[in-house]
Amino acid sequence: MARMSAFRRLVTKYQRHVDFLIIYIEEAHPSDGWVTTDTPYIIPQHRSLDDRVSAARVLQQGVPGCALVLDTMTNSSSSAYGAYFERLYVVQSGIIMYQGGRGPDGYQVSELRTWLERYDEQLHSTLPRPV
Repeated sequence: MARMSAFRRLVTKYQRHVDFLIIYIEEAHPSDGWVTTDTPYIIPQHRSLDDRVSAARVLQQGVPGCALVLDTMTNSSSSAYGAYFERLYVVQSGIIMYQGGRGPDGYQVSELRTWLERYDEQLHSTLPRPV
């Protein structure tokens, strides 16, 4: 929950300069599978795309204003990006500019924040300034 809160703050701070997108993949800790004690939601394993849509709507409530799309039921995005179960990326003009570690331990919102701060500095240093 703390990581989602930190991510939500990044979205709020940088959404004017950056497009954020969440790709919702298979549920890491489904209520009918590998359950952890700190899971804030009760979401069963997705058995259909409708199940995934319902679960994604719950997630989107935690990050309003952030675009959200769903992975396929064969988890093609998760496989392509090695996102199992969560991972942060920055993609710019089709090029991966930042690739965070795999979650849960490698999922470091602070690293993404540092990258965005540097990007923001570069963005503002190259803008023409009034004389």
